Amino acid sequence: MMIEFDFWGWLILAVLLIAIEILAPASFFLWMGIAAAIVGGILFLLPALDWPIQIGLFAVLSVIAVFIGRRIFRPSRQESDHPTLNQRGAQYIGRQFTLEAPIVNGVGWLHVGDSRWRALGADAPVGTVVRVVAVDSTNLVVQPVIEATEHPQEV
Repeated sequence: MMIEFDFWGWLILAVLLIAIEILAPASFFLWMGIAAAIVGGILFLLPALDWPIQIGLFAVLSVIAVFIGRRIFRPSRQESDHPTLNQRGAQYIGRQFTLEAPIVNGVGWLHVGDSRWRALGADAPVGTVVRVVAVDSTNLVVQPVIEATEHPQEV
């Protein structure tokens, strides 16, 4: 027994795929739903179209629709006026802090605002003013400031 898939089947598939897109947005099922709707429209106009041709047409149209849809409706990358907003450690690059624990064997601690950060850098005693030069994962890479200021910048 062969299952007949008429244009209503394709239109129902289109609605289901678009509903999946609404529930789990990925900008993928929408384009496949559009391809299914197009196949349904073609099948409405040409009802004698065999099912292997319908499936092949759906596959080709799905690939084309996904490709064109992702190309045209690609999320735009807008430049932010706060590029380090969600990169807390990167916000400290260039700022100066005072070591609260000595850097021994390249590792120490410094106090930034209400948090404590691991400091990586050359060995230095407690109270040394350091400048953050980079971020390594959750560690601040620091260098001692040659000209010690009386009041280093702190958060």
